[in-house]
Amino acid sequence: MLPQPETKYRPFEPIRLTDRQWPSRSIAKPPIWMSTDLRDGNQALFEPMNGEKKMRMFHMLCDIGFKEIEVAFPSASQTDFDFVRELIEEGHVPEDVTIEVLTQAREHLIRRTMESVRGARRAIVHVYNATSEPFRDMVFGMSKAQVVDMAVSAVTLIKTLAAEMPETEVVLEYSPETFTATELDFALEVCDAVTAAWGATPDNKVILNLPTTVEVATPNVYADQIEWMHRNLARRDSVLISLHPHNDRGTAVAAAELGLMAGADRVEGCLFGNGERTGNVDLVTLALNMYTQGVNPGLDFSDINAVARTAEACTRLPIHPRHPYVGDLVFTAFSGSHQDAIKKGFAAHKVAGDNGTGAWNVPYLPIDPADVGRSYDSVIRVNSQSGKGGIAYLLESEYGVVMPRRLQVEFSGVVQAHTDSQGGEVSAADIWALFSSTYLEPKGGIHYREHHLFEHGGVQGIRLRVEINGQPHLLTGEGNGPIDAAVHALQGAGIRVQVRSFEERAMGPSGEAGEARACAFMEVAGAGGECYGVGMDGNIVTASIKALISGVSRQGVAAFQVAA
Repeated sequence: MLPQPETKYRPFEPIRLTDRQWPSRSIAKPPIWMSTDLRDGNQALFEPMNGEKKMRMFHMLCDIGFKEIEVAFPSASQTDFDFVRELIEEGHVPEDVTIEVLTQAREHLIRRTMESVRGARRAIVHVYNATSEPFRDMVFGMSKAQVVDMAVSAVTLIKTLAAEMPETEVVLEYSPETFTATELDFALEVCDAVTAAWGATPDNKVILNLPTTVEVATPNVYADQIEWMHRNLARRDSVLISLHPHNDRGTAVAAAELGLMAGADRVEGCLFGNGERTGNVDLVTLALNMYTQGVNPGLDFSDINAVARTAEACTRLPIHPRHPYVGDLVFTAFSGSHQDAIKKGFAAHKVAGDNGTGAWNVPYLPIDPADVGRSYDSVIRVNSQSGKGGIAYLLESEYGVVMPRRLQVEFSGVVQAHTDSQGGEVSAADIWALFSSTYLEPKGGIHYREHHLFEHGGVQGIRLRVEINGQPHLLTGEGNGPIDAAVHALQGAGIRVQVRSFEERAMGPSGEAGEARACAFMEVAGAGGECYGVGMDGNIVTASIKALISGVSRQGVAAFQVAA
């Protein structure tokens, strides 16, 4: 058993912010996005990206629409330093994109970092030092005054070196590392000292990154911390508050959303949440969450499959199949009740809007898969847990067969028996093969060959050629229409059959000629009970007669005495 937690762990003290405003706010506009896939995300990999993969990832991030990209920790390795130089010297950075580099608050590392961005049009230099009590006391053995001095000295050096490279606009970003575990009044002291040392103005803003270096509390506590800083920072009009949530408690997305409501301007993270230790905030999820609330995130994920495949190729990290919005199975429903609701939702959406362009309101799907470049093919997939709704949806969407409800129930039993015996998932093609063998080519003893209609005494007559138990037969009958005549022809041959219900539907163009096909569904009763028959043909009368013969064949006509 786990040890008693109250004897080992201390709960994080809540912030005394009695008039907090963030709970009544919503996100009305996107933040400034900053991707750290090439730095924090890269440091989290078993095998860091080489230059080729980093370049491929960089260009993809630019294509998605990121305007700020943290590209490296240039003082950490020659590979990172060389990558920054390659971006600058070979002109890979678009005019509207700013690269960012990270450094610790140490003189030799800062100098190396500044040298890496020389010649860039614009660069964000991100410097950090830890500020929380455990780091001050146990890791560095520094007083609060020494921590402040370390931050101010680093900023002053960056400012001095920036003045020596006027061709490059240097933007300062400062992070009080371990912000969420730092006393708020001390975090404020350090940040105010930094903005003063830089000389921050509304035209020369400092980015203050307030990270959840380690998540130590629930997201609402982080939001309180951000709102408190937002209210109390000096030179607030000269500061951009940035969020860098990590995912130790699994709540990075929520922390980012609440932090934006609390007054933050900017978010740092990785596309799919990879980053040091438990990962960074997942920017795809965060952005598409906004999208589902009617806020354009300003990032282009219209081909999410291409983004996912590129990220996987570059990082060698698989994306979970149930990852929000992106996973291969995230828009996939196996559950019968889910499939039924989705199928009905699709139908209602198509009717409500102009060919489906109305407000999105489909059960179980918070986003239209088509918006992120996903087809509807994989929305409903069938296994042993599936029901009639999913089966009906696949036949309709893939093959144009719109089954009557009772036929859906009947055929779902056929599919269920197949999945129970075979196991695993069945594809739309598998379902079509089952449908064809069950209804269009049933294995009973009677098969349609051809028919000829004639008029006789004001009634409809039919000469129906069939094969029964392998032997050809010509059956003749009359009635008030072709179907009734065919029923009498069968009854005259000793085959008991009654039509319970009949529906016909067009299936749309098919084949090289592009002719519309008709599909007939006939519920018949006979010696073998009640069942459905299905017929398909370019001619609706022929499709109807085929449906009748299909139903009769499924009754087990081989056991009937057929008249000579």
